[in-house]
Amino acid sequence: MHIYAFGSICRGDISVDSDIDLLALVKGRDSRLSPGKFSIYSYTRIKELWDSGNAFAWHLSLESRLIYSADGVDFLKSLGEPREYTAGPEDCARFRDIFEESLQSVRSGSPSLVFELSTIFLALRNIATCYSLARTEIPTFGRDSARRIGSRSLNISDEAYQLLMHARILSTRGSGEGIGDVELSALMPELQKCRCWIDEISHEVKSDG
Repeated sequence: MHIYAFGSICRGDISVDSDIDLLALVKGRDSRLSPGKFSIYSYTRIKELWDSGNAFAWHLSLESRLIYSADGVDFLKSLGEPREYTAGPEDCARFRDIFEESLQSVRSGSPSLVFELSTIFLALRNIATCYSLARTEIPTFGRDSARRIGSRSLNISDEAYQLLMHARILSTRGSGEGIGDVELSALMPELQKCRCWIDEISHEVKSDG
């Protein structure tokens, strides 16, 4: 077994509302590991991600730290650098579809508003990460990824961005104040800006592909 920390705690931008992301590599089922606390992968699957240049493989390669090794070896480091990331067009299209589905649900008055807004935030973050992997020298994986890609950063109001981030925290932790009609009304025009940004970003990544 190998256990790694990754994400904000390894980047050094952890805050009071940050999760601590943990990865467990195992050969088979291990009852000691809770899927609620660990991202659990087999060694075979991780190697497949490495060999395909998957975005998550790059995330782990650049932002993970070994916590425990049963054999004294840093397994991820032993894999070397993942293959070149080439799945940008497909990944952007997939996250665009996720964004669009959640946006339509919000517009139709979804009873799961917080979940849909959380999903929108996640889609924006992941599209920015895909863009950074495909078109920049320094990939970004954090929750502020959409605001860390230079001139192509998402240009929406701070209030809208913070509201989407708040929805993400509400959805994952179930604590904090809810989102009211007034806040949602102000957010809707900003979500249209997000859609335009996604189209522009996705087109650039596709052009490179």
